[in-house]
Amino acid sequence: MIFDRLKRFSIVLEGTERDGPAAFSPGQAVSGRVVLELAAAARLGALRLRAMGAARVHWTESRSAGSSTAYTQSYSDQVEFLSHRDTLLAPPDNGEVTVLQAGRHEFPFTFQLPETLATSFEGKHGSVRYWVKAKLHRPWSTVKKVKKEFTVIEPIDINTPALLAPQAGAKEKLARAWYCNRGQVSVTAKIDRKGYTPGEVIPIFAEIDNCTSRAVVPKAAIIQTQTFIARGTKKQKKSVVTSIVGDSIAAGKREVWHGRALKIPPVGPSILQCRIIQVEYSLKVCVDIPGTSKLLLELPLVIGTIPLHPFGSRTSSVSSQYSVNLDWLSTIPEQPEAPPEYSAVVSSPEAEQSLAPPCRSELGGILEGPFFTYIQEFRFRPPPLYSEIDPNPPSDNIRPRCMTC
Repeated sequence: MIFDRLKRFSIVLEGTERDGPAAFSPGQAVSGRVVLELAAAARLGALRLRAMGAARVHWTESRSAGSSTAYTQSYSDQVEFLSHRDTLLAPPDNGEVTVLQAGRHEFPFTFQLPETLATSFEGKHGSVRYWVKAKLHRPWSTVKKVKKEFTVIEPIDINTPALLAPQAGAKEKLARAWYCNRGQVSVTAKIDRKGYTPGEVIPIFAEIDNCTSRAVVPKAAIIQTQTFIARGTKKQKKSVVTSIVGDSIAAGKREVWHGRALKIPPVGPSILQCRIIQVEYSLKVCVDIPGTSKLLLELPLVIGTIPLHPFGSRTSSVSSQYSVNLDWLSTIPEQPEAPPEYSAVVSSPEAEQSLAPPCRSELGGILEGPFFTYIQEFRFRPPPLYSEIDPNPPSDNIRPRCMTC
């Protein structure tokens, strides 16, 4: 039999042997080869290739109809993104079979990915998968199959005005216990933009007022929400990606987060354009209030794949920052880390006075901390160093000028 002689039957995608699993972007060309290694000569029929990509969802729900009757409702749907077929080894026109000699045989292939594809994803009730399958036909025998999966990552550039816009919000809750008013808890939070990439740190600026008679505990977390859609019905699964816990706030006290850092772990990017599967993220600031439900403030996030440019403009969304009342942030620095002491850089008292920044009222509340610092660097230059030695001494060959001529 042929498969007693077949030592290897596999699919190799370009760059996978040394660099691990292959990852491609929409619109990119996928290249590879089907490898056959035969221990002896063999008669073959045809070698065909198919590339597929699809999103699938499926779940079941149990429903009761009366006291003793129950049934299970099934929900399924599918969206096809990619379908490509190719024949790598065709049978001869005369109806005979092809004979391959012993050794290694490679059959290269190339196909183009569509411009619009969803990112590969594995969820509880659905998935987005891409694969290449090869079928080897042989005379008077079953078909031999081999399959190779690959990853597709839809690029999401966070350097866009919509994703560079800061996100802010405020919420309050009246704490009650046994119909008694225990006071009010309020939270106001802001992050500098909506789009981030894995590995970045989100600085959280927040103010929590505890006007109750008990201590409360603030928390912050990144939440992933998977939404599966089939037959007009949605199924959601939420999970905590990462979280931090703040210090307990005593009764009648206030706490301010001056850029509390929350690092984004390695997670998949957002999926927003697929009809049946969506993956969304949000930042939730939570306050645990004893004796009542939690106070939750949610800010939307988009996890992208293209990180922020080194000189990415934050001023493109400056005007949108003031559509929300954020007066309480005027005393909070924009950066989570304190700058170095000024005395370590400039020792002259006169220079310190000349470099004093103008007040915010003179600027009309337009410039933020980091951008304002960038302007000051080029607006005020330090004076040249004083020296007792003349850098341009007069030459001895120059004749003295007569003052009476």
